[in-house]
Amino acid sequence: MAKFTRKNAWEENGTFDNPDLLWYAKAVGVMQSRTLNDENSWWFFAAMHGEQMGGEKFPNWNVLPGPPNVPTTPLPDSGTVAKYWNQCQHQSWYFAPWHRGYLIALEEQIRQAVISLGGPADWALPYWNYLGSGDQYKIPPAFTQKTLPDGTPNPLYVTARYGPKNDGNIYVEIPPLSEACQGNTIYTGSNSATSKPGYGGPETRFSHDGALSGNLESNPHNLVHVQVGGQDGLMSDPDSAGLDPIFYLHHCNIDRMWAAWNVKNHNPINPLWLGGPALYGEREFIMPLPDNKAWVYTPEEMTSLAKLDYTYDDLAPTTAPLVEKTLSQRLTKLGAKSVGTESLEEQNMDLGNNSELVGANAGQILLDGSGAKTTVKLESSSWKNVPNSLMKASSTQLPDQVYLQLENVKGTRDANILSVSVNHQLAGHVSLFGLRNASDKEGHNGGTGLTFILNITDIIDNLFINNELDISSLDVTILPDNVIPSDEKITVGRVSIYREEQQL
Repeated sequence: MAKFTRKNAWEENGTFDNPDLLWYAKAVGVMQSRTLNDENSWWFFAAMHGEQMGGEKFPNWNVLPGPPNVPTTPLPDSGTVAKYWNQCQHQSWYFAPWHRGYLIALEEQIRQAVISLGGPADWALPYWNYLGSGDQYKIPPAFTQKTLPDGTPNPLYVTARYGPKNDGNIYVEIPPLSEACQGNTIYTGSNSATSKPGYGGPETRFSHDGALSGNLESNPHNLVHVQVGGQDGLMSDPDSAGLDPIFYLHHCNIDRMWAAWNVKNHNPINPLWLGGPALYGEREFIMPLPDNKAWVYTPEEMTSLAKLDYTYDDLAPTTAPLVEKTLSQRLTKLGAKSVGTESLEEQNMDLGNNSELVGANAGQILLDGSGAKTTVKLESSSWKNVPNSLMKASSTQLPDQVYLQLENVKGTRDANILSVSVNHQLAGHVSLFGLRNASDKEGHNGGTGLTFILNITDIIDNLFINNELDISSLDVTILPDNVIPSDEKITVGRVSIYREEQQL
């Protein structure tokens, strides 16, 4: 039996009647009382995820409104900074395992503080299941109270947490999930129910920021960050997100989703994933533990919760609505006959590397407050393969998948979500969490921006069924959920369409 069980934060209605939340608040206060250069401080742990100490605009730590009152001095020595800070893995196949180790290390710090205050030795982080029933989509009330039950300031309360409408109402409204808990490998889309680029993220080296998020990172991770933080909120940017105590409950839920996915699915066996970026000669994953101990870990060591002495009180897959159809349902919709539903659902469909560019727009587009529209011209000799595959679709001749890509999206602020439509049909939503770092020419990714992949197969199927697929172009509309300030510039380098053959 696991020693530590992570439980739902909404127990006891998400108030301080939930002892896990009350002890968390008190222990966060202990960590916040320590200095920035203390490896056991709240601020040091936030800086390990990401920090920005220079500049006069958000998310520079100098200009963040309190509480919490964020320090920027005294800094650790340069060797300690290089060893620990700015370490989070994003747009990477290391996304899930790095964050699991980060949670465990923070938990060790919190637990030691809990014990010192007279609390339980088996305390564990609660999770915020914003996809759960009832009011769970709302932030637990314990995070919105300015004081603890004893009247002292509440360390879980944050000023710079503005919500999806930027009005201080904090809740999560996740668009339908299409692939968050499906597939059969953490990093590639190798199952008929898993869209590209796959569940866990693209193969990378050390990736403090990158270009392309995996499905779990895209939805719900990135969406929740921006919806909770809002414009200039701590959660909206990777360099300030770790300062908000709700960050760890959000990531605890992401970790729970990975654990639930692992009940039926498998992590990579590639040695470069198992050993982490240190095998490339790059930074190792390292965390400070209480009593000035350092813990080096690898993704392989993060694959089994049981071996880590952890479990969750609920490992049921997410109940979020799914918009993608199963393969058998799709074949039935396309008019294919003799569809064996059970056998098709159980088959492992290897998508392989059969992507083919079938169209692109004329070039870079600029998003303003009203969004943008563009036309993707389709190359006839390549595009004709799509309707041909739909006409011939059967359980032995699978129809093509079709994907839309927003390539090299660049900007200076992360706090927005884009709605993307194709021929007036919604293709999906993408969060710009991480956009600023990905657009920085001096950053880890060289300023290439973010790339988003949306599966538009269902839209193409609908056009086919309605005899509207004999076309030479597709119209794409991109709308921001929030206002784009006049001094902010968001560009999309290219909008492209790819087809991909499916193989049995």
